[in-house]
Amino acid sequence: MRRTVFSSGFFLFSCLATGNASAALAASSDAAEIQELRREMVAMRRELMGQISSLKVRLAKSEARTNRNNQKKIAAPAALLPAAELSEQKVRHVVSGPSDPAIKFSDSASQYNILRLSEIGTPPSDRGVVESWKHFHWATQKDENVRVGGMIIGFPRGRFTIASADAAYAFSVGLALHEDIGGFFGMSPRPGETKGNFPGLTQNLRRLRLPVSFRYKNWIANVTPDWGSSSSDGKVSLYEANINYTGFSHTYVTVGYFQPRVTFYDSQSSNNFQMLERPGITNIVRNIAAGDSRFSAGALHYEKRWWIAGYFTGQSYGTRGNDSTVSDSQTGATLRVAGRPYISKNVDIHVGISALSAFKTTQNSAGRRYSPGEATEAGLTGTKLISATVSNTGPVWAAGPELGLRWRRMIMIGEYYHIGVQRSERGLPVVNFDGYYGEATYTILGKPRAYDIRQGAFSAPGVEADFDPQHGQWGALEVSGRYSVADLNDLSAGIRGGKQTVWAGGVNWYPNRHFRVMLDYNHFIVTRNQLPYNISGRNGNSVVTRLQAAF
Repeated sequence: MRRTVFSSGFFLFSCLATGNASAALAASSDAAEIQELRREMVAMRRELMGQISSLKVRLAKSEARTNRNNQKKIAAPAALLPAAELSEQKVRHVVSGPSDPAIKFSDSASQYNILRLSEIGTPPSDRGVVESWKHFHWATQKDENVRVGGMIIGFPRGRFTIASADAAYAFSVGLALHEDIGGFFGMSPRPGETKGNFPGLTQNLRRLRLPVSFRYKNWIANVTPDWGSSSSDGKVSLYEANINYTGFSHTYVTVGYFQPRVTFYDSQSSNNFQMLERPGITNIVRNIAAGDSRFSAGALHYEKRWWIAGYFTGQSYGTRGNDSTVSDSQTGATLRVAGRPYISKNVDIHVGISALSAFKTTQNSAGRRYSPGEATEAGLTGTKLISATVSNTGPVWAAGPELGLRWRRMIMIGEYYHIGVQRSERGLPVVNFDGYYGEATYTILGKPRAYDIRQGAFSAPGVEADFDPQHGQWGALEVSGRYSVADLNDLSAGIRGGKQTVWAGGVNWYPNRHFRVMLDYNHFIVTRNQLPYNISGRNGNSVVTRLQAAF
């Protein structure tokens, strides 16, 4: 019995020992298999990732072919590609120019790529959308748009838009918000003078525009109300209300209340201004037969190297409502022609001429009069230190040249204008005024200002990367300076309207394409030999900050 029990125990011990050894061998084999499986999984994963990358490339090529076919179906230009599809070589070619020195810069570059590159990172316009159906359809195909139930919803060129799948129907709404904060110093009146409205610290909503656009193919209706003001906010007015046709090549036909494109400064959006306000002389000139909310009928046409716009104009919006004694409305015309005689990698030369005329001025109970005037080039006061009144007026006209130069990151522009006032009464002398300005801007950070062939002017600097100090991104930064003169004196005709000279400097910072902070300092010198201001001349200063939002 004992021997049987001992034998059974020995047998069980042997089995257990043998089992442990087998388990150890099995465990070692499993570990090796697991390692081998892991290596196989890693290899499979690499192969799978390679296949995915290959599929992505093939899919991108297929989508590109589909997009090109769709563009051909609607007669869209094949060269009109999103920035993401522009190769580095193509971008360098368009920005820096062709390698062949015998070919002038951008002569061989696509016009549509030039347009695209000139607007990358720049603020949207302060006006309603005016562009052809082809260009608009291309803009709605970009990545910031989504398709919802056959509609396209997104922000083509930074403006909220709802459009049909083919972009034939569209509605868009934008924003131009300019909030000014600042004041004047050194403005104490002399004995016998009235100080005028020159606050030490104040605020003004310079612009609050909501551009609203309705599109059907190449037909566009724009309506833009404005809650801002040139000197004191609080009054709702109209900036534009017009109908446009864009079906002709590179041509915009406009009828309605509009800002006719005349003078260099008035052809660009206020969101692109180098300084807070226009130079004094261009403000005086544009108000002869152009300016904001002027009834206009005309067209604009552009090419790579030249630009032309002409309009027949009438009264400004609200003229009859503000003066119930108006018995005859104004009529006039504007013309601006510009060109680029030389373009290279580092140099871009712009020349042009603007002319406009009021064939007849508005007639009211005081007859026909021309009354030019200008406040300081800071939108915080309505007090005009220079002003003149010419009675018995016939036609009023103005004309002058403009010159612009881009040298690498530096932009220099200037204009000169002469104003002539004919008289309706025989024997009265012709009255002559004039003025000019010179301005320079240098881009420190960001994409420098480029030439926008649709405006016939230089665009704003482009933000290449949004403000992000943790990653060393600071947006765009530029500095500007200006010297301007507006002279409303004509002693031979007995007119003493005054002469204003302004020295100005400013800094503009763009944290992204939609926001900007401006800081301007102005020193102005005014001579005028009559009351209530500037008996022997007056000097003054202003410092103004502007907060800008543009969509």
